[in-house]
Amino acid sequence: MAMTAGEIESLIRAAMPGADVRIEDLAGDGDHYAAHVVWEGFAGKSRVQQHKMVYDALKGRMGGTLHALALQTSAPPKA
Repeated sequence: MAMTAGEIESLIRAAMPGADVRIEDLAGDGDHYAAHVVWEGFAGKSRVQQHKMVYDALKGRMGGTLHALALQTSAPPKA
């Protein structure tokens, strides 16, 4: 069973309070999404570390319930 954009967003927001999260259904099939996540907790982390944090937030659903997720992550710009 596929995940909804809302479910993906909720899982990420729960693990990353205050994050700016935008989910996009790429194929209209509920199986291929893009996630854009901007979060202060990414500051000082490599892109690989940031992506792992998002995958961890999905609690093992990546590759199973969620087939494909294109990630764009970053820390907010410094003021």
